[in-house]
Amino acid sequence: MPMNPEPTESRVAVLVDCDNTTPEILEYALRVVAQFGRVVLRRGYGNHSTLANKWQEALVRLAFTPCLQYQYAAGKNTADIALALDAFEAMFDSRADTFCLVTSDSDFAYLCRKLRERGATVCIVGEAKTPDALRNASDQFFEWTPPEPVEHASAGRTSTRRAPRPAKAMVSAVALLAGDTSEGRVGVGELGQYLKRTDPAFSPKVFGYSGLVDMLRNFPELMLQQEGNTYWVSIKPVEVIEAPAKPARKRAAKSANGAAKPRTPRKRAKGNGSAE
Repeated sequence: MPMNPEPTESRVAVLVDCDNTTPEILEYALRVVAQFGRVVLRRGYGNHSTLANKWQEALVRLAFTPCLQYQYAAGKNTADIALALDAFEAMFDSRADTFCLVTSDSDFAYLCRKLRERGATVCIVGEAKTPDALRNASDQFFEWTPPEPVEHASAGRTSTRRAPRPAKAMVSAVALLAGDTSEGRVGVGELGQYLKRTDPAFSPKVFGYSGLVDMLRNFPELMLQQEGNTYWVSIKPVEVIEAPAKPARKRAAKSANGAAKPRTPRKRAKGNGSAE
């Protein structure tokens, strides 16, 4: 009896419109697309001034291939054309079946529609300014919000930091993966694969845990369940905590007419110890 072939992992292409967004969006985009499959193509498109200045460090650090496009005439954006052609080329030669376009430019709406007509899955990672025409042309839209600036400590102050406990990242990962399921939970194995895709160096042992299950037990925001040999994790429901009862107020003794009784002064003892 022939065995059913295992489902193949989706191949994801992340194509970035560098002229239309900011480098800070890259890490968020990679976290988002990790739920879809393995990222096989990472490319950033832009002109010389864009790629050589603010984008260079981010593209190199996150292993993106910079695709430099010179502007031959004013008003002609050759970077957009190069991105669209590379997307179709990757789809036709079966290098990718899922595409993540990092842009807020509605000019890519037609590209999204054509890719989906050919059976590809398309998601957009953009800013709040992204027009509805581009949002609705994709299978999923993920809105990125710029982080608030963090005030730096004074230069003369030094401090030693321990490896941070990735509470926010872990809870966000569970919320992202479990949110797409009817049961509102995700398998620990699937969660581990997602965490490895977003950070190949991720290991619970770095944070002092023997394994991922042991690590998840230490997050009060998460709920861990075991069914046979399988562990599931979900976001713990928010419990309403009752406010503690207010302590009873001390009331002053009142006289019959409602006025507080005057306190009788105590007599002081004389030097010989006898009362006056």
